[in-house]
Amino acid sequence: MFTGIVETLAEISQISQDGTNVHFDLTSPIQSDLRVDQSVSHNGVCLTVVEVTPDYYRVTAVQETLDKTNLGGWQIGDKVNIERCMPANGRFDGHIVQGHVDQIGTVTRIVDKGGSWEFDFSYDPSMGNVTVEKGSICVNGTSLTCFNSREGGFSVAIIPYTYDHTVFHQLRVGDRVNLEFDVVGKYIQRILKGYLG
Repeated sequence: MFTGIVETLAEISQISQDGTNVHFDLTSPIQSDLRVDQSVSHNGVCLTVVEVTPDYYRVTAVQETLDKTNLGGWQIGDKVNIERCMPANGRFDGHIVQGHVDQIGTVTRIVDKGGSWEFDFSYDPSMGNVTVEKGSICVNGTSLTCFNSREGGFSVAIIPYTYDHTVFHQLRVGDRVNLEFDVVGKYIQRILKGYLG
């Protein structure tokens, strides 16, 4: 389980195909602290560390992950948000994040507000996911608060610290992002759907 508070960035140094799987080798300031079998969120996708060397660490994405996230578009040199699992005695600085991407969204607008940035995102509402005004959303592994919540879209405000220390500074209109909707909302929605038919 994660909280959506990005620890640092990792840079993709190598990508290799292995059957239908793809191995990603990454470098990061915290790679010496990682261990094999550890779960690490990469742009909001929970991936298992399968190898650690002095020069890189490796994670593997299976076809299901490549199909449901933006990992298939990653390239050497890209930077991604990473977060290790929350320790049992840790604080919830963000919200409950599972590292299970619900769907891909698209950046539709970026506005420089002179001290912060406003990002608008769209997503396919036919998949049944919803946001609520002032509710939680996880975008590329970053815990954020939605506003302008609407069917198939929402906005978030990004402060300078988040802009500088996550991948938000490299996002452009048209980029695809990983979205994980609030787990509590998903359970409530599923219960209501069950009762309604």
